[in-house]
Amino acid sequence: MKVRRATIQDLDSLVTFTAQEAEQAEGSIRAPETLRRGIKAALEDPDKGIYWVLVDASDSPVGSISAITEWSDWNAGYYWWIQSLFITPACRGRGLINHLLDAVKQEMSRQGGLELRLYVHKDNHAAIRAYEKVQFELSNYLIMIDKS
Repeated sequence: MKVRRATIQDLDSLVTFTAQEAEQAEGSIRAPETLRRGIKAALEDPDKGIYWVLVDASDSPVGSISAITEWSDWNAGYYWWIQSLFITPACRGRGLINHLLDAVKQEMSRQGGLELRLYVHKDNHAAIRAYEKVQFELSNYLIMIDKS
């Protein structure tokens, strides 16, 4: 298995993975056409987000990860956020998450990023355990949303 930057040729796989991630992580169904539009926009403009794919020996995607950046005026740099991470069920439990995270960490380091962060649905216990295994921990911050 290896990780490479995603290309427009990976769009169908990325849409499928992202839809499956949303359903498995929080039980939500996402419109494929909206996912396609959002992912395609990022593939065409890396300032919107960067995607990588985990591929098998025949270069077929079996997982993906995407990251976005957030400017910090306090620290004059970018925090990097994992926006999505998916590994096909058949490939889970083999430590492949490290390959995907390493790709993001290398790019973040190359660009001088401050810290790698992510959010995970509070009821997604499997994902929380997986992230804890690779050294993520709870932060001191809660995410709040405007409901007005």
